[in-house]
Amino acid sequence: MIRPVAFTFNVQTASNNSFQIPNLANSQTQTLALQEFDEFVKKLTNVGVNITVIDDTLEPHTPDSIFPNNWISFHNNGLIAVYPMFAPNRRSERRFDVLDKLGDLFNLDEIQDYTASEKDNQFLEGTGSMVLDRENKICYACLSPRTDKSLLERFCNDFGYRLVDFIANDANGNAIYHTNVVMSVTSNFIIICTECIPNKAELAAILASTKKQVIEISLAQLNQFAGNVLEVLGTSNKKYLVMSEQAFKAYNQDQIDEIEKYNEILHAPLYNIESNGGGSARCMMAEIFLTPKAKSAESK
Repeated sequence: MIRPVAFTFNVQTASNNSFQIPNLANSQTQTLALQEFDEFVKKLTNVGVNITVIDDTLEPHTPDSIFPNNWISFHNNGLIAVYPMFAPNRRSERRFDVLDKLGDLFNLDEIQDYTASEKDNQFLEGTGSMVLDRENKICYACLSPRTDKSLLERFCNDFGYRLVDFIANDANGNAIYHTNVVMSVTSNFIIICTECIPNKAELAAILASTKKQVIEISLAQLNQFAGNVLEVLGTSNKKYLVMSEQAFKAYNQDQIDEIEKYNEILHAPLYNIESNGGGSARCMMAEIFLTPKAKSAESK
């Protein structure tokens, strides 16, 4: 997770992120974002979630650095993927000193770099563009200006995933910018907004691809980030479903009951980050599947 130092509304991403709504002066936005971030991290660490927090830098200015999952992903074979970004001012988020710091903690093997595709205006924004069922090696992706099909196919070939792609539209008929606001995959269930997928054959292919329980959310719930959630492990490998307070309040009791058959829900207020950044809890976490380095005898 990247701790923000200059979080603001990003004009360059607002052209195709309908979730962004500026509502504060920049200084207030950063102050509130930092408060929300620190409270969120505290809630996660209190239940034993292992988090590596890295501070952002003032220069270059990266207003969306709080969403690291869009530029990098980590995989349990030691591979790392680095992704091409739609907005020019987001490309500076790719900091290889982050990899240096993570390399002190985890075994890093090889980097698969897709960033050269930016020159061809082809983009793939990490686990924002893709929702990965890592256990069953399925890559779900809704196509958009941020998610290029040819790059999806390259990723799936490189990492051994089967692609299930589709179109998802908002209430105005515009392509939804990232897949991870439409759906989430956990160990035992998927959460998905079927209402925003107009092609019935594509929807049927998604539902047929999984044996997990399907929990449907409405478009109104999607707009409150009910799909932008992530399963994490806490103390003794206890499973939590992490989301924002806004997302939690959007769920009805039946949906909460279904989720809590498998996962305890952990939520935190992220209203300022959601409004100005257009992303929520899941976007703030780049989950790590790397092997931890063994501690030296001196550090034990």
